[in-house]
Amino acid sequence: MSRLITLAYRKLIDANSGRPWEKLVFADSYREFRMQAQLYNQQGQYRTFGELLHHVPGADKLHFLVGGSIGGYVQQLGGLVPDIVNNVGRYFLKFTRYQFELINSDLHDPSRHQVAINFYAEPLIWHDTIAPYLLVSEAAAPAEASGEVLTHLVQLQPYLTIHALRPAEAAS
Repeated sequence: MSRLITLAYRKLIDANSGRPWEKLVFADSYREFRMQAQLYNQQGQYRTFGELLHHVPGADKLHFLVGGSIGGYVQQLGGLVPDIVNNVGRYFLKFTRYQFELINSDLHDPSRHQVAINFYAEPLIWHDTIAPYLLVSEAAAPAEASGEVLTHLVQLQPYLTIHALRPAEAAS
């Protein structure tokens, strides 16, 4: 019995991230964090995101407020989850939504800024598991004229998880 799965990938970005796209996300999210944190730190008594969360009611809204600064960068991905390729090296995993998350930050030390972007993929049909690979196909893709279904082999790896699953019949 095949099942529908939703994969999720958690992309961590910090001061050590080296790709140009990651550096832009890092810089703009840090700049936005410093600006938005002023709303919750008007007396300047807190230094870190953790202190703001602990001491200031409503500071958890900083995830959303800072997340707005990276929307344009996420659009540049063209709907494809970064870093995740099939076994022939092609990006194939399409995401339908994402969630930005501040993990840590320091108003005076950018090297302590760390964020995550959680990508949630379109549903896939999970046909089988072959060693560390999942054999999947697009749930919305029609079968070829020959009846064949085009598939991808994707390797299980850190920060990639099966977020949700359901029997394929339940999707009909």
